[in-house]
Amino acid sequence: MSFSLPADPPRSRSLTGVVPQMSAALDGLSDWFAPARSAVVFVIDGLGSHNLAARAGHARFLAQAGGRRDVARSVFPSTTASALTSLLTGTLPGEHGIVGYRARIPGTDAVLNQLRGWDTDGLPLDWQRAQPLSTSLGRPFFVVSKREYVGTGFTAATQAGAEFVGADDLAERVTTAAHLAARHPGALVYLYAPELDGVGHRHGCESDEWVAMLERVDAAARAFSQALAPGTGAVITADHGMVDIPRHRQVLLGEGDALLEGVRLIGGEPRMLHLYAEEGEAAAVLAAWRETEASRSWVLSRDELVDSGVMGPVAPAVRERIGDVVVAARAGIVYYDDRVADKAPQKMVGQHGSFSTEERIVPLLRLGAFA
Repeated sequence: MSFSLPADPPRSRSLTGVVPQMSAALDGLSDWFAPARSAVVFVIDGLGSHNLAARAGHARFLAQAGGRRDVARSVFPSTTASALTSLLTGTLPGEHGIVGYRARIPGTDAVLNQLRGWDTDGLPLDWQRAQPLSTSLGRPFFVVSKREYVGTGFTAATQAGAEFVGADDLAERVTTAAHLAARHPGALVYLYAPELDGVGHRHGCESDEWVAMLERVDAAARAFSQALAPGTGAVITADHGMVDIPRHRQVLLGEGDALLEGVRLIGGEPRMLHLYAEEGEAAAVLAAWRETEASRSWVLSRDELVDSGVMGPVAPAVRERIGDVVVAARAGIVYYDDRVADKAPQKMVGQHGSFSTEERIVPLLRLGAFA
């Protein structure tokens, strides 16, 4: 089966190329960026290009920064664990193996969280299969992020060898990153801001709360730009965008639901499911979901997804982490397994993970020496 995806903007760049190109710019060899003495990549979690354009009046610095209207293409699935790993390794999910928010450990019934499973469920560090750019590029690498991420498994798996500087206040974080870049010629700095994403999940990206946080982030981005020393190049980007899904658009899968027949385990996240079938039931599960859901979701077999190339070349060790059937929402819906006792995730408004341009296309704003 062939399937068509939303067309990428003509000036879009792959998120996997951002850090390697920034590193190349420090040697005057980048195809994307002008030469620089040091560089900072500022990741605003959850800020899609569509989200920014829709609220440009509340983010005037970000809406006008950098002049050029370049954007980046995030990965599939368009979720934090997969996208940040791709940014920080320069590889696609089919290579690094972080194929979604939750994924099955092949040969088991364990479906583990790919952001926190390292700490809660004993995921080994080599579950993330690619070498982090923080070790492979051969230059000083700093991470400026919230203190809660110091020493976590995800940090170790994706930012090995980097010097971590913790700061809980966003304003402190941006000035710290700018000053580190100024003091360490030849260094790369990864600056991470998760605040907007958290508010978006709780309240939605069309809420007053999200707009208020966007204004805070915009002010921090302006202060960051002003703090950059001459010769420092910076890029502001994101891991994914976000769409709001109201509660009445939730598809709740309950006991006896025909769509659950033959499904052993469910992974992924609400807008991008990995369905792991019972032995011998994959074809039946695919047919049932395709018959019912194809009008509002992309419904693909594992082979179809792998052959499409959207996850890049898929390593043999990664293949079985992908569901026998993958369901990626096309319409404004989400899927929840309503049989689980914990209903808290159903309170989430802002969502992401699928193929839509709203979820997958993110800003690529150039500051300082890169402007």
